[in-house]
Amino acid sequence: MTEGNPSSVSKRGELIAVCSAKGGVGRTTLTANLAVALFKKNIQVGVLDGDLQFGDISLALDLHPTFTIKDVIEELDQIDEHTLNSYLSRHDSGVKVLPPPERPEFAELVKVEDFMHISDTLVRMFDYLLVDTGVGLQDLTVEVAEKADQILLVTNLEMATLKNTKLMLETFRKIGLHEKVTIIVNRSNMESVIQAKDVSDILGVNELLYVPNDFQVTSQALNLGIPFVVNQTKAEVSKAIYKMAEQLTSRRTITTFKPAQPSILSKLFSKKRPKEGVDE
Repeated sequence: MTEGNPSSVSKRGELIAVCSAKGGVGRTTLTANLAVALFKKNIQVGVLDGDLQFGDISLALDLHPTFTIKDVIEELDQIDEHTLNSYLSRHDSGVKVLPPPERPEFAELVKVEDFMHISDTLVRMFDYLLVDTGVGLQDLTVEVAEKADQILLVTNLEMATLKNTKLMLETFRKIGLHEKVTIIVNRSNMESVIQAKDVSDILGVNELLYVPNDFQVTSQALNLGIPFVVNQTKAEVSKAIYKMAEQLTSRRTITTFKPAQPSILSKLFSKKRPKEGVDE
């Protein structure tokens, strides 16, 4: 694929949904740094901010966008892969971003089906599209998760976060999405009554990815709008993100578009018994 431009073949990139059951766990910081780490592997990467009210991807990348998804929605009938490219903000790393509306009250103008139409278009333009979702299981988050090739569920060692993460994971299992889920334990060596080694038993998951705690590096990166994988490449937290990028790309399979499937709500309320366990 060419950078942020439509592909001449009928294949799509890979959609990665970055989710969390609680705010403040580092979901947006992880999304921004993972996007840059992927791009450094000579992979074309786009980021779509799915936190429509208070999304901070632009802040994390120090972008000052001219356009947002609201502008795309207003011209949706005219939008194709060529025109959509002109609405994207380009980070110095090469990553391209479609930010959320500039005001939280504009979020209601973005319908779920329109957001997914834009997502479907973007995923044809990049090798990887990362969607930084809102907190929890909002309708939009569930729709993105259903379309995603991989779901990164970010948590930490706080009891409330783990409790909510477990509930979110159980819901993904019930609607048949659990096989796409990878648990990311952020700040995995933070001071806590719960230890990183306990998370596997708490969540009932065998394989997890760990990102170490480095508050100084991560907070400075967010405040400056410079991803730490750019200027703190030797930090342990950067090494963890690069390792994550390597693991994600090793799983990558470019697929053609699939026909419409039953709605996610029909799965949620289905009487069919879900499979046991989580395949990471």
